Amino acid sequence: IDWFDLKTEVSVGEEIIPLRDIVNALNKQERFIKLSDQSIGVIPQKWIDQLAGISGLLAVDPKRNSLKAHASQVQIIETLLGLASAKNVDEKFLQFQKKFRQFKEIKTIPLPKSFKGELRPYQKAGYDWFHFLQEFSFGGCLADEMGLGKTVQALALLSNEKEKGNKTLSLIVVPTSLIFNWQQEIKKFAPGLNVYVHHGQERRESITKFWEDDRSDEEKVDLIITTYGTLKNDILLFKEETFHYLILDESQNIKNPLTQSAKSIYSLRGKYKLALTGTPIENNTLDLWSQFAFLNPGLLGNLDYFKNTFAKQIEQEKDAEKSATLKHLTAPFLLLRKKEMVAKDLPQKQVTVVYCEMSREQRTVYDSWKEKFRQEITNTINEKGINASRMKIIQGLTILREICNHPSLIDDSFVGESGKVGVLMEQIMEVVSRGHKVLVFSSFVKMLTLIRKLFDEKGIRYSYLDGKTKNRQKAVEEFQEDNSIPLFLISLKAGGLGLNLTAADYVFIIDPWWNPAVEMQAIDRAHRIGQKNHVFVYKMITKESVEEKIVELQESKVELVKNVVSVEENIFKKLDKEMITKLFK
Repeated sequence: IDWFDLKTEVSVGEEIIPLRDIVNALNKQERFIKLSDQSIGVIPQKWIDQLAGISGLLAVDPKRNSLKAHASQVQIIETLLGLASAKNVDEKFLQFQKKFRQFKEIKTIPLPKSFKGELRPYQKAGYDWFHFLQEFSFGGCLADEMGLGKTVQALALLSNEKEKGNKTLSLIVVPTSLIFNWQQEIKKFAPGLNVYVHHGQERRESITKFWEDDRSDEEKVDLIITTYGTLKNDILLFKEETFHYLILDESQNIKNPLTQSAKSIYSLRGKYKLALTGTPIENNTLDLWSQFAFLNPGLLGNLDYFKNTFAKQIEQEKDAEKSATLKHLTAPFLLLRKKEMVAKDLPQKQVTVVYCEMSREQRTVYDSWKEKFRQEITNTINEKGINASRMKIIQGLTILREICNHPSLIDDSFVGESGKVGVLMEQIMEVVSRGHKVLVFSSFVKMLTLIRKLFDEKGIRYSYLDGKTKNRQKAVEEFQEDNSIPLFLISLKAGGLGLNLTAADYVFIIDPWWNPAVEMQAIDRAHRIGQKNHVFVYKMITKESVEEKIVELQESKVELVKNVVSVEENIFKKLDKEMITKLFK
């Protein structure tokens, strides 16, 4: 099913030798083989040129002392066939080869009726490509640049699988920070999918019911979402199940094949496999090997062979031929679109809300302060009325907003992590690694100071502007003109107006502002006359916090917000007791 057996003979004069002897010689970088009469056979240069670097990717069948090729290695088989003076292949391989050669003519597959949304042309091409992979049972890596909608393409596929009648569970493995974003996207685009999130304290007791067969179709779960860390800890619950689709989001999380997390992923069984990542190679080519060891085991040979034949020669010796070979081997299974490649399909400005989970320590600090202010404000309102409580409300909401960013903004002794900072840094690093320029806005100078330190540690250059910056023009010019400076950190109040920063095509709003008009003014530092690129905007919102309430307030009181001067205090004159209670709920 998964392999092609190769029976290959090589004649040297009157002597017949197995291809495996040639492969062994090539793997040792030898150009000769010793024959039975102790004479020397010269390996033709044509064979060396075409087989060196790929012959070692073939597996050995120890029972037959012969070689075999994985189905995904069809290109290696075609190379061997091209060298042979006589050849014979079975009907199954001919059919397989014919379909594979039609790679550039991928069939168009209709979108499922249950899918709520439209796919842009390049997204529809990705959806169709998923079906091409499925036809061959190949694994594939969708490596579109950040912001191009990898999640929505995968959800269209899963919706179609359910509509076709598939009743087998699929599994998606994600970083903890992306659980909520997947839930939101499913709710929006694929509400017909029944989802169970396997994460949290009581997860082990609740998951066993999903393996049961006696549940009604309405009760059955189509999709389980879990995290890399949870999967590693609960691998015994998952490894015996055969899933319909196995999907890794941010698949660079398994870039080190020696980690327990990667080994847990390799032990999973799935009929079809997909990886989604904006950075298939973060550090070196080994990242790619590790992801393909999950997607198409055997395609790139074993780890030691890959290290010696590809990684070492590409990274240390800058071997262009080996780079080309690696690209050729992985090309059918890796789809990568950059923003500029699909520009005509994109809106000029695309705004995405990114939801972030608080860390456990961060949540403890937040809940403690929230309860403190809730009680104080309730008492003050009851005793003195709303107007007399206004400054206490502002103080409370400001402190809670700071904790949503990072508790160290209000407490220097805090040593825990911030969920938002983790997600923010991951996403900014991904964008910067692709060569883009980025604006980063925050309402809090303390937050910008914290972010500066993190980029200093990484050795990444940036421009900086807050209310105390004396030479604003110099900061703008160095960011606009110096390609070695990918980041501009800006205080929302100081830099939200008057700046022309069209060198940037990505904008991150770290914390939401009461007045959406102020946020839009900041975004328009990049999205303005002179901007030739499409602009991607990411608004970072901490889940189950006052930040979510701010967004709700913006949406429910649009007219109120629209007519308020962009000074925070003026909004509170319009708040009633019900709205204040909701903010601190």
